[in-house]
Amino acid sequence: MPGQQVLQKRYTGPMKSTTIPPVRVEPKFREELEQSLEDGESIAALVEKAVRTEVARRRDHAEFVRRGMESIARSEAAGDWVPADEVLAKLDAKVAAARARQKAASA
Repeated sequence: MPGQQVLQKRYTGPMKSTTIPPVRVEPKFREELEQSLEDGESIAALVEKAVRTEVARRRDHAEFVRRGMESIARSEAAGDWVPADEVLAKLDAKVAAARARQKAASA
């Protein structure tokens, strides 16, 4: 259909860039920010880099949580998981044993 071709061409072309909203900061922080810039770096470049880094961190975190939840679901379905109470009890026992050894060694 001719209309579909037009829509496809309209949305597959290069996208225009846009701006990130300005952020108000205290003058003291602005001075600190300006002092932290690397040679030839602008505040806009630093802000863009920081925003990109944070977006990537959040994306990676969301993916990490998603994979973790899938792993939990698979383990529960397969019945090969260990309840948290058992794991914590074993860890508590190891800590108690280590403290006992440390106490005996220092006595």
